[in-house]
Amino acid sequence: MAKKELKTNAMRILDRMKIKYSYQTYECDEFTDGIQTADTLGLAHEKVFKTIVTTGKSRANYVFVIPIEAEIDFKKAAKIVGEKSLEMLPLKDLTKVTGYVRGGCTSIGMKKAFPTVIHESAKDFATIFVSGGKIGMQIELSPFDLCRAADARFGDVTRD
Repeated sequence: MAKKELKTNAMRILDRMKIKYSYQTYECDEFTDGIQTADTLGLAHEKVFKTIVTTGKSRANYVFVIPIEAEIDFKKAAKIVGEKSLEMLPLKDLTKVTGYVRGGCTSIGMKKAFPTVIHESAKDFATIFVSGGKIGMQIELSPFDLCRAADARFGDVTRD
């Protein structure tokens, strides 16, 4: 009997939208950062992106997808989403707000659709890697397909 293919909520959404993607899994029982993940899978760091969830002064949440080696620039990010200021969503609230755990958070298929910005450098690549919606899984897809699936837009939101 064939082994059942592992599908996350993010993958089911991509399938429904008929978006082409591939995925890789790796052994991981707890959070590892994006750099460790890229190194484990032998991926070029500039093609691997992490998902950051923030809260604005208005109490609204925003999602940013940025290169793993980059740091979010809260001023630039706030300006892009029209907030006075932003701060990281407290880790204790991540699962309650997004439905995902740290290290498995992706911009596709969160509990609620939040305004999402993908760093503009993603457009330089035919495909990029993002979390697949659970720890130990990375999805590879076109940045433009990610933009469509997450109802996102591109922008410069990292420190220079």
